[in-house]
Amino acid sequence: MKKLVLTLAATAVATFASAETKWDLPTGYGVNTFQTKNAQQFAADVNRLSGGKLTITLHPGGSLFKQPEIKRAIQAGMVPAGEFIISGLANENPIFGVDSIPFLATSYGDAKRLLDASKPVQQKVFAQQGIKMLFSVPWPGQSLYSVGPINSAADFKGTKMRAYNPATTKIAQMLGASPVTIQLPELGQALATGAAQNFLTSSASGADGKLYEQTKYFYPVNGWLPCNVTAVSMKAFNALDKDVQEAVLKAAAMAEQRGWVESEKVNTDSIAVLRQNGMNIAEPSDSVRQALASIGEKMTAEWAEKAGADGQAILSAYKR
Repeated sequence: MKKLVLTLAATAVATFASAETKWDLPTGYGVNTFQTKNAQQFAADVNRLSGGKLTITLHPGGSLFKQPEIKRAIQAGMVPAGEFIISGLANENPIFGVDSIPFLATSYGDAKRLLDASKPVQQKVFAQQGIKMLFSVPWPGQSLYSVGPINSAADFKGTKMRAYNPATTKIAQMLGASPVTIQLPELGQALATGAAQNFLTSSASGADGKLYEQTKYFYPVNGWLPCNVTAVSMKAFNALDKDVQEAVLKAAAMAEQRGWVESEKVNTDSIAVLRQNGMNIAEPSDSVRQALASIGEKMTAEWAEKAGADGQAILSAYKR
């Protein structure tokens, strides 16, 4: 009898273990960023909603895979899920870079409409690669910082403008500034030595990096609001029981809604930090707005040409 009880107990444990699935979810962002905190809450919600049938372990800060490697790791089946910035895939397919077209969507409302317009097309392309999008959350908009005041578009001419990718290099050139390639960790020192005089980055980057120590003017132009996407291998998702799939989708919907709210809060809080530390916060002048809008129109047209029919479909849906 004792042997039978032990056998039944062992069988029950084995059955329970086989019913529990464990996923790893890498992200390239640090543990203290709101994006990573949101992904961590998503993991906790999945565990709760699935009744413990699916446990997700988050690996922040590039500890499992570096940021540029995560999407390919999901696609290759090396990891079931992950988080990455979708515009980082723009060289692979232009439609992945739609949320980073300069001055196309310059508010949270516009960015949400752009996401709604682009998501079906992006989902289709991801599905062809064996990947399922779960949720998408924007960073605060890229805004203008300057050592001196920018009262008109002419004030950019002859200045050194920090650039960090082809788009920002082109923006600087179109404004008549000299682009200087500087990555964010080196920006503070570059400003202190005069290697750069103005640049575009988010309010959060300015507050976290204490960029108010070298710059005194902030203009919330919200040039673009780049999104992070959390995605899963379709093979891993399809292997889940139906009720667990529904738990994942429900937790993802909660994460997307929560993440957008938190992004706006981070933006507001970060601007407050900039103001408290002596920065002049002002809306851009009409001259600057018109110059940036003109750049946006030209770069949107160039993107649409590269993106083809899918790009035209996204822009048409967005403009409706």
